[in-house]
Amino acid sequence: MTTTRQNGSLYTSINNKIATVEFGHPASNSFPAELLQRLTNELTLLSNNHDVNVIVLKSEGEGAFCAGASFDELLAVQDLEQGSKFFSGFANVINAMRNCSKLIVGRIQGKAVGGGVGLAAACDYAMAVEASAVKLSEFAIGIGPFVIAPAVERKMGKAALAEMTLGAHEWKNAYWAQEKGLYAKVFETIAELDKELDIFTQKLASYNPEALSSMKKVLWEGTENWDTLLKERAAISGTLVLSDFTKNALAQFKK
Repeated sequence: MTTTRQNGSLYTSINNKIATVEFGHPASNSFPAELLQRLTNELTLLSNNHDVNVIVLKSEGEGAFCAGASFDELLAVQDLEQGSKFFSGFANVINAMRNCSKLIVGRIQGKAVGGGVGLAAACDYAMAVEASAVKLSEFAIGIGPFVIAPAVERKMGKAALAEMTLGAHEWKNAYWAQEKGLYAKVFETIAELDKELDIFTQKLASYNPEALSSMKKVLWEGTENWDTLLKERAAISGTLVLSDFTKNALAQFKK
């Protein structure tokens, strides 16, 4: 079951030092701006919660993990200010994940597109199932994965980023994503994924929280400029979405 709420849903539960953050949206778990802001705020709160050692990020249902940003809101962009604000949504979430003092483990139970790939890449550790294929399809509508590119490149390397970006029409399977470093483990079924996820996160949460937090900082060394960088990237996409090419491409999608 997935939510029917048009602005999406976000729920957090905390058990045994593990915070599970679950997001959902009826359109393949995509993100409208409001839901992106709620996730950003929630990660900031959990970062300062002493009752939490580890965060699990997951989405609702057994379909897509995340289809990226809301297509309806993309269609509604009319000027540069709106465009930059729209693309800043994922920039803010990725920076919240980067700045969070807790290690974040991603549960990727289905396909990820665009911003969904960025979310998986911004996790410190990600587990997936065989159905968790990935695609960066932004070129198809005249923009590019500029905001999420730093997160994808950090986790998978520039060559993999280029392969996905330029092959905007191609799905890459979960084992390809594992080989490139996006996924740490891939399982045949969601049941197997959840069993291993439970074992792994319980063990992780039992470790010294100070050591976990210090390791988080080490993992993200060299990204200190991302607060500025991702905003600049959002402005690039915000400009491109107003181009004639993108307007025409979006018009075709409307039909």
